[in-house]
Amino acid sequence: MNPKIITLGEIMMRLTPESNQRFTQASSFGAVYGGAEANVAVSLAEWGFDVSHLTVLPENDLGKAVIKSLRKSGVKTDLVRMHAGRLGLYFLEVGAMQRASKIIYDRADSAFANLDPDQFDFETIFKGVDWFHWTGITPAISENTYLLTLKAIKAAHQQGVKISADINYRRNLWKYGRSPLETMPDLMQYSTLMVAGETDLENCAGINSKDFQSACANAKEKFPGIQFITSTERNSISATHNQLVGILWNGETLRSKRYDMPGIVDRIGGGDAYIAGLIYGLHYFDPQKALEFATAASVLKHSIPGDANEISVEEALMLVEDKNVGKLLR
Repeated sequence: MNPKIITLGEIMMRLTPESNQRFTQASSFGAVYGGAEANVAVSLAEWGFDVSHLTVLPENDLGKAVIKSLRKSGVKTDLVRMHAGRLGLYFLEVGAMQRASKIIYDRADSAFANLDPDQFDFETIFKGVDWFHWTGITPAISENTYLLTLKAIKAAHQQGVKISADINYRRNLWKYGRSPLETMPDLMQYSTLMVAGETDLENCAGINSKDFQSACANAKEKFPGIQFITSTERNSISATHNQLVGILWNGETLRSKRYDMPGIVDRIGGGDAYIAGLIYGLHYFDPQKALEFATAASVLKHSIPGDANEISVEEALMLVEDKNVGKLLR
């Protein structure tokens, strides 16, 4: 039986000027739908997991378009609720060479931000579920989304569901009255897998350490349930040339091989592809191979336009093994 996964988070419309144009040049924008947690859901569904995404969408044609997009990728929409309101937007200006990419968010007062946290029966939702994934973006949006996240995490933990948390500290989101330091530790304590760098752990849990290894050891002491902590090291040579290494801590620090990515097509969603790869890998591989698989999945995402990672398990494994890299496959 395939693992059953639930992801939770807002989905937005992404609007991107064509052909690397700047916002000030653009007369048309390409539209796709995505969100950090939904991007993870899409990858895991593509790889055969039984995935449902929990969210709230506006009760209009844009909300219906999001549902259609999820279903196209094999993500179940039984936990989607529709309400009056708007769909959050973000605008992406894709950089090139030494010009950085740029994002403008327009997500305030969305249907998701104004959701009712009591409309979901989590005791029923998490029956038979193997894994739950959330990010630090959701509790940063509004009081209601914080309460929803807290209820979901506690219910998942009570039913023995493994939990992955991408801390994903976003300074510009915490505007409704709560601070990360007073909010996030209660949410983080139930994590099996935590996605966090040293800065995330300092800003969200008050863990100030000299390096990643000691930060992880201190996080384990503060949150004993953690089994894995992961992050990536990215060297940005230019907007279209990065290098990437995956790091996984499970008492010791494992590192993936380093990838050179000189012709990036789209880096948005690369971190989500990595997390999805790690969740998949930890179900089927030893920790080192899981890390290599996750990093390869992220690298391949950088070659694909849009938020979601449209690759197969076999393609990621071939990259891990340096097979068929860049070849013309007939």
